[in-house]
Amino acid sequence: MFWKAGEKYHDEGLLVIRLSLGLGFIYYHGWSKLLQGPERWQRLGGVMDNIGIHFGHTFFGFMAAFSETVAALCIALGLFYQPMLALLSFTMLTAGISHYASGRGNPGNALKFAGICLGLIFVGPGKYSLDALIQRRKQPPPE
Repeated sequence: MFWKAGEKYHDEGLLVIRLSLGLGFIYYHGWSKLLQGPERWQRLGGVMDNIGIHFGHTFFGFMAAFSETVAALCIALGLFYQPMLALLSFTMLTAGISHYASGRGNPGNALKFAGICLGLIFVGPGKYSLDALIQRRKQPPPE
């Protein structure tokens, strides 16, 4: 009985997940990395050495900070939802592999976030999202 009632609130559940995931990433991971600038991005991107990529550290560091901030905001809003989840999932997968390869840090959290983001790609943002609002406005009016 409870499970059938849960289906009724599918979109509300997705809204809660989107907001907590997106805003949590911004607050706990991305915002400070994004604001600290190129020196921080260089250090952050330097972990790519652990997986055999020895160039573009500033770029990769910026992209990690970008995905944990801007992509996370888009996820919270449900805007460009699937591409932003793919970007954040890739960032978390890379972070997890880097933690594992370097022996520093725990890869578990990054890999769990990668899996959550990957799974949400298939579920969609729900009806309380900007993507859904844009889609509704694109539809022709009923005749």
